[in-house]
Formats: sequence, structure tokens, C-alpha cells
Amino acid sequence: MEKVIAVVVTYNRQKLLSECITALRNQTRRIDKILVINNGSNDSTESWLAQQKDLEFFSQKNVGSGGGFNTGIKMAYEKNYDWVWLMDDDGFPKEDALANLLEHTREKLCLRNCAVINKEDRKSFVWKTGNYNTIDEVNEEIIQNFAHPFNGTLLHKELIKKVGLPKKELFIWGDETEYYHRIITKYKIPFYTKTNSIHYHPASAYSYKNDWDYKSNWKMYYYVRNRFHILKTRYSGKPVTALAMYIIFLISFSGVILVYQKSNKLKKINFMMWPVIDALKNNCEATPSLILQRLSANRQYDLNNYFQLPFKAFRFHTFTSERQKLQELEKA
Repeated sequence: MEKVIAVVVTYNRQKLLSECITALRNQTRRIDKILVINNGSNDSTESWLAQQKDLEFFSQKNVGSGGGFNTGIKMAYEKNYDWVWLMDDDGFPKEDALANLLEHTREKLCLRNCAVINKEDRKSFVWKTGNYNTIDEVNEEIIQNFAHPFNGTLLHKELIKKVGLPKKELFIWGDETEYYHRIITKYKIPFYTKTNSIHYHPASAYSYKNDWDYKSNWKMYYYVRNRFHILKTRYSGKPVTALAMYIIFLISFSGVILVYQKSNKLKKINFMMWPVIDALKNNCEATPSLILQRLSANRQYDLNNYFQLPFKAFRFHTFTSERQKLQELEKA
């Protein structure tokens, strides 16, 4: 019988983690191993994990969800488990979720996902899945070409061997999307949601239109920087297209800031220059503490350069030789 390992990434949410682990323990199809990657939690998570004798855990510094899933999938693959079941600590699967994910197919090179349902009302889809709003409306067992990593996502070791690991350097906000596009776009691997396999998750309440605090929202750096990494994977082999789509994203996002943000509009646009520059230079060294430092320092950029930068980048990537590119990047 093929072996399944569940990988859960956690950070400072011990109560939610406990809820998730209980749900994993209660699966009708027994899980062979539960592995928790503890991303440097400073609450009671570490001590709680040490008391759980039926699971394995690994503690590391906080390297975001990208680093957490990179470590977890790598450990699972090296331990030679056949199937790796992935989830964050704030969701939990219904008791028959794993059994239903595994039924009726021996296909190894596929990404199969639970239906991700609002844990409060137990019926609404958290994210768009087919043309359905609630699970009650669903009349098919499989919804092709929809999946929402890493929320009850099941991968076979053969897929991991082919595709590799999530990029830990992306940290958050884009790590799962880049991996998703690597699987489905670059490697053309089929993907679907299994509608009788339910994973409960909090509703997605965040909106970029809501006014965010300029000095504390370090996550926005990763949102802007990582979008270019996602597009490069999505349009693999078409660098000009990826860059053009990034330019469109930057223009659109600047418009969202100007129209919907209520505070520090120009500061927010100004600050975006940093992740844009790092994206184009493939620089992934920024940490949350460094981002917060710069936000507090209120570093100013030339806004004219911000709007010119994507077009300069387009010219640079399109008409510059590889040797010249290396020379220019070394100077920067």
C-alpha cells in the first residue's frame, strides 16, 4: 500500500495547528506520517509539538510559507513517501478528505486538490472554483483546471521529482502560485479539484483596495516582487511576454493605489520601486525586518524613474546581449 505523509507549515498559531492535527489524526484513510514544519514560532507551538508523540516536527527560522513548504516537501521526498499532502495551519480537512482524494485513480503526474470551503459556513468556496459559489451547487465529482495550493493539495513523489521544490526565496505571497504554474503551465501536468474531498479554511478577507498601513505592511513588497517570478514561470520561454505582463500589472496596481487607497498614496507608489528593481535584478535577499526598516526610514525614490523603470527594463531585456546584461547587473 502506498504511503502518505501530511505536511503542515505553521507559524505562531498553536490553537489552529492543534485543530488541523486533530483532523489529520481522524482521517478515515490513515495517514502514515504527520510532519509539521515550525517556522520559528515564538508562542506555545514548540512546546506543544514536543508533547505530540505521534507526529514528527522540524523547527527552523521563519522563512515564510515558501521556505516552509520547500523544507517539508524536500523532507517528505527524501523519506520516500509516495504521496505528500500539503496544508497551512489555519485550515483542516474533513474526515474523509484523504480517502476521497485517493479514490478512483492511479495517476501520479497530476495535481489534485481538496475543495476549499469556508470553515465558518461550511458551504461557500473560499476562492473561485468552476462556476460554483457553494459546495451545495456542485453536480460533478471533479472540477477540471481548478486548484488552490497549498490547501489540501496532494502530490505524488514522481511529480516532485519532475517539477522540483517551491522556491524558498519567494518567502510568501506568490510562492504557491509560482509552484502551481510550474506544475500546470511549464510542465503541462493536469490539475483538478475533487469536490467530495473537503478542506475547511478561513474566508479570504484581504483586498488590495482596502487601505493598508504604509509603515507596517511589509508583505506588499513580496506581492509586487514575486509577481514577476510568477509571470516568468507562467510564460516560460517567453521573457518578453512575461515582462510586458509585469508592466501591465505595475500600471494597474499603481492605479489601484491612486484610486482606492486613502492614505500615503504617493509614498506607497514610491516604495514599490524597491521590489520592482529587485524583481528585475532577481534579487531575493530582502527580509521582513529589512523591509520594515526601510519603511520606517521613509526612503524616497524618484517617481519619474518608477514609471520609466518597466520600459527601461523592457528595452534592456529585449535589445541587450547576454554579456552586456551581466556587465550591467554587476555594476548595479
